[in-house]
Amino acid sequence: MSVSRVRMIEGLGGVDREVWDRLANPAGAAFDPFLSWDFLQALEQSGCVSEETGWVPRHLIAENVDGEPVGALPLYLKSHSYGEYVFDHAWANALERAGGQYYPKLLTAVPFTPVTGRRVLAADDATRSALVEAAQSLAREWGLSGWHVLFPDERDAKALEAGGLAPRTDIQFIWHNRAYGSYGDFLADLASRKRKALKKEREAAQAGVEIVALTGGELEQEHWDVFFACYLDTGARKWGTPYLNREFFQLIHERMADHVWMVRARREGRWIASALNFIGGEALYGRYWGCLEGHDSLHFELCYHRAIEYAIAHGLKRVEAGAQGHHKLARGYRPTPVGSAHFLTHPGFDGAVRRYLRNEQKAVMAEIASLDADSPFKSGV
Repeated sequence: MSVSRVRMIEGLGGVDREVWDRLANPAGAAFDPFLSWDFLQALEQSGCVSEETGWVPRHLIAENVDGEPVGALPLYLKSHSYGEYVFDHAWANALERAGGQYYPKLLTAVPFTPVTGRRVLAADDATRSALVEAAQSLAREWGLSGWHVLFPDERDAKALEAGGLAPRTDIQFIWHNRAYGSYGDFLADLASRKRKALKKEREAAQAGVEIVALTGGELEQEHWDVFFACYLDTGARKWGTPYLNREFFQLIHERMADHVWMVRARREGRWIASALNFIGGEALYGRYWGCLEGHDSLHFELCYHRAIEYAIAHGLKRVEAGAQGHHKLARGYRPTPVGSAHFLTHPGFDGAVRRYLRNEQKAVMAEIASLDADSPFKSGV
């Protein structure tokens, strides 16, 4: 397909919802809730993504000779590296010690969302190449240190590497559905000792509490209020200042309730914990969790065991529970390679980073093999 031009928009308000969604979630592809106009524009409208927060939208739209959009690239001008879950602070420090300037940089990602998916939103290689070249050109023209693409799927990762970006490998713990008919079938794949440990853990988590799951029209304002209080508690302890505000979750409630699955726990009439998941075409995505009162193993129950049950019941291929968390391994989430891609405009700096990434990849793959050998599954599963 011939691309006539690539233009920039300063926010999702600059493109029709239907146009963006046709490119982001094309017919025949598994639905990705985080690429939808509803999700990304909610981040912008709520102010979570803005110049004030260090995320300046500069999305690219590729058009054909008739002016019809045929591709898109989510793109942000970043003044820091927070909310990315791919850590390049050491790179920034190294460049700045050498007299360079790392920030601002260009970033293609879903803000605050370490989920693998489509990043260069194009149906053909020519359009994909045009968008990749446009982003590289912007980085050079604006005198930036580079352009980074976080958590691209396999097809985009190959296209980005072919376009000159350096690949990087990291680890996430993802639960994979082996066509299980029930949670019991999943447990049957585990070694006896591990299976007994999870049963005991679930009994402790459920003792004295009521657990309720809600989605779609079942969700009401009071449910979001409790969830947000839980989210603030976790955010304050982990990050200092949570990335998302109440307005963002209100917009998600209004626009995407059918793609949300919220799990809550109540003890003695008081809601004490809540976990928020997004429902994709092939996966359940665990995103946010928080508790107002402690309870033994409740985090594991709401965030991991219940998610596995949901995925099995709805025929989803996997559960993605976010970045990091080696504790997921004991609960059947397997170490899985995920990636990013990096274009650096300074040749010497680019060369140094590439050498580092080659060594890092070897270490990451060795760690994945070691972790998988220590998984709770029976030998050969």
